[in-house]
Amino acid sequence: MSPDSNLLSVLMPVYNEEKTVETIIRQVLALGSIVKEVVVVDDGSTDATQTIVERIAGEDSRVHYHRMPANRGKTAAIAHAIEVAVGEVLIVQDADLEYDPDEIPAVIAPILEGKADVVYGSRFMVRRAARVLYFYHYIANSLLTFLSNLLTNRNMSDIETCYKAFRAGVIKPLKLTSRGFGIEVEITAMVCKTRVRTYEVPISYYGRTYEEGKKIGMIDGLAALGYILYYNLIKPWTPGGRRYIREVNRYLRQV
Repeated sequence: MSPDSNLLSVLMPVYNEEKTVETIIRQVLALGSIVKEVVVVDDGSTDATQTIVERIAGEDSRVHYHRMPANRGKTAAIAHAIEVAVGEVLIVQDADLEYDPDEIPAVIAPILEGKADVVYGSRFMVRRAARVLYFYHYIANSLLTFLSNLLTNRNMSDIETCYKAFRAGVIKPLKLTSRGFGIEVEITAMVCKTRVRTYEVPISYYGRTYEEGKKIGMIDGLAALGYILYYNLIKPWTPGGRRYIREVNRYLRQV
């Protein structure tokens, strides 16, 4: 894949991000010709997010705005974005300022070079900077990643990262069924059941405090424990899970 061709779909779930959404979209667009589209899925925002995104979409045809009929959580928003995306490579970008779009080229590089099918940007392999924040969040992320690794037999360092990039043929067949922030566990569990080549690359992380708008909490972490068990031990053996694994493995033999 050529890094100069417009092959990248940036998937951006948003919910009440009027303070940051314009900045982050413009940073993504500034990446240039590699960006085929920015798929913004609004999960029922009640602030000025819709007005801001629609104005930018009117200025740049690469920005595509979709609005969910009701607030259904991050997983539902990203599932819709995956469904409508048309790029050869897909990457998730949160609408806050915790992840720097300037690092997207480094995240997708192993895919463009033909080395990887899936790439995670790890916050624990610090590239430039990481804001010092909540120790308990660090412990929770480490525990969830450890438990996930036990069941996937992968040595990943950060399954909860936002920056996940995929060949379209790897992620589009996956019918997401988790809720809220369960998407991180579900995607990791399912792709690890296939023959995908998975890489991690270091990224910087500019985290927010709860006062600044951070949304994930302790309940989400507890729910993730159940998701780890279900999506590693049960979902792969369901008809939908087996179908996904077969389809992706068949796709990988062709690329």
